[in-house]
Amino acid sequence: MTLPSTHCGKSFINFSGYKQRVKEIVQGALFPEVGLDDAVGQAGGAGGLVIVRDLDLFSYCESCLLPFQVKCQIGYVPSGQRVVGLSKLSRVADVFAKRLQDPQRLADEICSALHHGVMPAGVAVVLQCLHIQFPNIESLFLDSNHQGWVKAVVHSGSGVFENELADVWGDFLSLLKFRGINLDKTQMKDSVQQCWCPSRYSSSAKVIGPPNRGMVTAVTSILSSLGEDPLRKELVGTPSRFVKWLMNFQSPNLEMKLNGVACGRMDPLKQNGEVSHNKQQIYTELCLSFWSQCEHHLLPFYGVVHIGYYCAEETTPLSKSLLQSIVHFYGFKLQVQERLTRQIAETVSSLLGGDVMVVVEANHTCMISRGIEKFGSSTATIAVLGRFSTDPAARAMFLKNIPNPASGGS
Repeated sequence: MTLPSTHCGKSFINFSGYKQRVKEIVQGALFPEVGLDDAVGQAGGAGGLVIVRDLDLFSYCESCLLPFQVKCQIGYVPSGQRVVGLSKLSRVADVFAKRLQDPQRLADEICSALHHGVMPAGVAVVLQCLHIQFPNIESLFLDSNHQGWVKAVVHSGSGVFENELADVWGDFLSLLKFRGINLDKTQMKDSVQQCWCPSRYSSSAKVIGPPNRGMVTAVTSILSSLGEDPLRKELVGTPSRFVKWLMNFQSPNLEMKLNGVACGRMDPLKQNGEVSHNKQQIYTELCLSFWSQCEHHLLPFYGVVHIGYYCAEETTPLSKSLLQSIVHFYGFKLQVQERLTRQIAETVSSLLGGDVMVVVEANHTCMISRGIEKFGSSTATIAVLGRFSTDPAARAMFLKNIPNPASGGS
């Protein structure tokens, strides 16, 4: 059984930002507000500092074409006795997010567009960016804890915010702290990495080899169709890096390693083609990490797999490395989550005799970087075989052992 369905629509990455213009968004959203433009006060603004916090955005890395997550904070000091509709700040930020970007340029473009469109006394933008890590194929079978994020905090300021030592920056950061956003000037200044995209230093390129020229040409054509210049220095290597990312998901090394482990296991549960059910108990292996690639959108999804199975007391349970190998084997393909869950369950069942339950919990970048853009959403799928399909108590016992991420379990 599956809960809920992960089948996605057929649209690709949302690059709608290339078709939108900031002037069209801001025009008509400027409202008169009497202020103290010539009087003493914070930057002489009408109403002082205005901040919109915790805007969830997704942008697209110009180095590898994969989406990266953005938490956006925008502040501005009104002037000219006018203010802008607050929802427009989010819409302007989204225009530039829906383009190929790197974090600093994204912050600079949002800041510049708002300054020229609204004409305030100053604009401040802080972006907290998270880029999905690239899986290291060489270590997949040695270290299952291969997930993670590359983090960067960038900022941009105009007008009264141009001076990074100005008091107004202190006010801005203090107001962020009210929401638990703890940033300081040192963190904003020093956190930007010289090369933040993992595709530039991932060891997978050495394993996969040179990319297919036809595929590189096709990706180059996509960049041109967006209106981008594939010869722009930041984009010169992008098609090759994207193709290398895709080639991760057809590596023959995974199948060879899995077959080697599985063939080397002598399963004492099976004797003369029969399975003994005497004195069996439930064993679990929880939080086996995985990577996969949505076959509908060519975007990654990732998460953890929980496996429960019956095993005779006198029999050595399946090793964690074997189960992790099975997870990686079926994960590193073009997939949908429902199929992944079923394939893992059926393979484990073939080694044990049938009584298996598998739960897969995943985050899909295709759900949050395009279409409905449901931030913070996750998907769980379940497959049950043998006694787990008929014994509610066994299913409940297994599900009870799965840790709650909110409680810090792993």
